[in-house]
Amino acid sequence: MPASNSIRRIRIPDRIRQLILSWLTAVTAESLLLPGELRSLAQLDGLARMSLARVLAVTLVGFLLLVVLSRFLNSAAAERIGLAAVFAALSAVMLHASFSWTFLAACILSAAGFLYYAVRGWKQPVSSAPDPGKSYKAWLWITVGLCAAFFLFVSAWTVGRVYSFSTPSFDFGIFSQMFHNMKETGLPVTTLERDGALSHFRVHMSPIYYLLLPFYCLVPKPATLQVLQTAVLASSVIPLWKIAKHHGLSASSRMFLCAILLLYPAFSGGTGYDLHENCFLTPLILWLFYGIEKRSAAVTAASVLLTLMVKEDAAVYTAVIALWLIIRTLLRYRKENRKDLIAGIVIFAISVAWFLYVTGYLSKIGDGVMTYRYSNFMYDGSSSLFTVIKAVILNPMKALYECAEPEKLSFIALTLLPLLGLPFLTRQYERYILLIPYLLVNLMSDYPYQHNLFFQYTFGSGACLIYLTAVNLADLKSGLRRILTSAAAALAAAVCFGTVIVPKAVRYPVQCVRNAGYYQDIRDTLSLIPDGASVSASTFYTTFLSQRSILYDIRHSSPDHILETEYIAFSITSEQDFKKYADEGPEDGLDNFISLLEANGYEQYAELPGVLVIYQKTA
Repeated sequence: MPASNSIRRIRIPDRIRQLILSWLTAVTAESLLLPGELRSLAQLDGLARMSLARVLAVTLVGFLLLVVLSRFLNSAAAERIGLAAVFAALSAVMLHASFSWTFLAACILSAAGFLYYAVRGWKQPVSSAPDPGKSYKAWLWITVGLCAAFFLFVSAWTVGRVYSFSTPSFDFGIFSQMFHNMKETGLPVTTLERDGALSHFRVHMSPIYYLLLPFYCLVPKPATLQVLQTAVLASSVIPLWKIAKHHGLSASSRMFLCAILLLYPAFSGGTGYDLHENCFLTPLILWLFYGIEKRSAAVTAASVLLTLMVKEDAAVYTAVIALWLIIRTLLRYRKENRKDLIAGIVIFAISVAWFLYVTGYLSKIGDGVMTYRYSNFMYDGSSSLFTVIKAVILNPMKALYECAEPEKLSFIALTLLPLLGLPFLTRQYERYILLIPYLLVNLMSDYPYQHNLFFQYTFGSGACLIYLTAVNLADLKSGLRRILTSAAAALAAAVCFGTVIVPKAVRYPVQCVRNAGYYQDIRDTLSLIPDGASVSASTFYTTFLSQRSILYDIRHSSPDHILETEYIAFSITSEQDFKKYADEGPEDGLDNFISLLEANGYEQYAELPGVLVIYQKTA
């Protein structure tokens, strides 16, 4: 091996370590300069008083000093110990200012990781020999069977939500109406989302939805969208199987790994709030990893472009993966790897450029980016996501503190225990870069739905966790250890799936069967409204009525728009729908609403006694 390559391999890890050590030292010094009352991580006053320029300047000076010293001294061991010591000191300062037991546990676990690195150092990857196993086709067919079972189970769950009138306007009614309009006009317009005709792409930039449109046109019903989402998710097994095969896992280990994905609570749980464009993230991100591993320009490029089409924040995933690819290539640089480095730089540049363009577009033309979800980091009063980056640079302990909030512990447990913690079990430390989406999207935000298993925010970060599980599993030395570990993880995932997902999921199809006559009566009554007529409706009726161009939600729309529609259908038991019409208490909201309708020329058109009433505009 050429000596120059060996030197590169040693120096790049050294430079990264020196940079991190200098940065943590600068952060510690800056924190100590603050008055004690401003060090609290629960507030933003301390971040506002810290100087980003000073932190960066001290980091640069420290880094240059360490680089110079390392040319004369073998300082690697001392730097590793120093890294652990500085983190421990910073943890002590922050714990004194903002103590909580969960934050203490997070600091201890992080310090243990730094201590392990101090003792063991960085490890060069050793490619493992392929472990083909036996009965390849048998394990493949078992995996196909698991996919079919997943498809049927999740379809029954989500379609059951549609037919039991459990899908509200936000977020399923809007997509059901949007697809109807896409079929009729080609445009993603909905009147439900922002109380007036508006392109959904002014709220979220998601042209990926057009991939589902041809299939929706074959069966243009709301339930079709739920089935299509399930099919998209089930397809994630294909790139995962290929990734595992590329890394030498046996067919049995591949089957267990795919079972882990299909039983992963955050995977199926993400469908619990109905269709979202995020469902594309899991298969596309796994295809991106596969394209990178196989050095396929076509697969990589297609995966990047399609991922960016999912949503404005999808660029976060491609940018993080690009950063990981750049660092991984630099750590093991060879001349023949130069294309990997170029690919990483290009993907990163495209991701950042696209993110800036789309967020700028949404800010000027649309509703803007939902940065309020990171208000716990907006120390400078801005609404820019770059403030979150600056806050983490100023004090990474703020991010750790937010990630360790007690209400997030159950989410952490249910996303890491089914994987047996495998995403963290590696000495190829550049892989930890792939944890950024999990921390940033799910744990750092105070927005409660982003750390809830039953919402769509787990699909992208979950794909990164599954990939880390696969590659770290492949690093185990023996085929038997891989099989046993993957089987144990699949068992853990099955236990979590059975205790958390199944009880919630089966409720909806069971309701549909038990109350079939009741739900059919609601459908028959709502079907009395002519096709194409403009309608305002209760939030759980909008999905059924969504096959029309003008549809408003009584709960969320203005009275002016409601009174413009030809028909108004509402549940007489939903007090929340009429809360804004109440004068003295929620009990008179319905009466006031009916009085408003009658005063504006509406008369009762049909009813299902004790359940719903339909009014028609006659004057």
